Amino acid sequence: MRDILIIVLSLQLLGSLQSQMIPKEIKKCHFGESQCIVDSMNALIKKFPRGIPALGLKPIDVVDIRNSKFWNDERVGAFWLQFDLFDQVNYGFENTTITKVNGFDENPTSSLIEIHGRIPSLIHKGSYFSQGRVWIVQLNSTGESFSDFQNFRFVLKLKVIMEYRNNKRYLKIYELNPFVNMDRWVFWLDNFFESNTDLTIAINQVFNLHWVEFWNELEPTNLKIFASVFRDIFEDVFKKVSYDDMFLPVPKEFAVND
Repeated sequence: MRDILIIVLSLQLLGSLQSQMIPKEIKKCHFGESQCIVDSMNALIKKFPRGIPALGLKPIDVVDIRNSKFWNDERVGAFWLQFDLFDQVNYGFENTTITKVNGFDENPTSSLIEIHGRIPSLIHKGSYFSQGRVWIVQLNSTGESFSDFQNFRFVLKLKVIMEYRNNKRYLKIYELNPFVNMDRWVFWLDNFFESNTDLTIAINQVFNLHWVEFWNELEPTNLKIFASVFRDIFEDVFKKVSYDDMFLPVPKEFAVND
């Protein structure tokens, strides 16, 4: 009897650890109940900007970013640039407002999941290393970089597959595409021309005056960075919390068989 009791208790404990529960103060919704899901996501962001480790929700007030190769021209001609970003962080995700969602249905693999939102000011800080040539000027500099994406709006389109563990369904992202827009991109590079402060200021002023043209040129690289940031935010949650536990249970007579 004692051995049976230990086994039963162990299985119960294991099940509770492997099926993390949403905090009680966050309202659960029915599958596909879009406005309720929007409200719950906004409540989660507002109440837990520093994350919920047990649920895999990382802090969103300071978000680490992977190192990235921002510009990588071939070293030929009168103009070429290689530009690497490292030790990067984002500030501002804690001020995100989710405005619309689609696709959180009982069977999430049957349709595209969409998440729409806006951030008043998304700040990016980090370090950079650049090498290049601008006509007769050789570039070889390291310094701090700063970006402010003002009134940043995003749409995330996710395709997911389902994994089954402990008789529950877990989401796994296999494709995430961000679409973004903003009112302005403020950008600054310290020490871009190491021995010429005036030239550094001048090139930064040119960039900020013509930021739209620079954004259009660099949009594919920026979107790749944003995709990795958003993916990192969601993946651990999907890994730790089953899709079924995110929503209210469906009455058995209405349940969908995958």
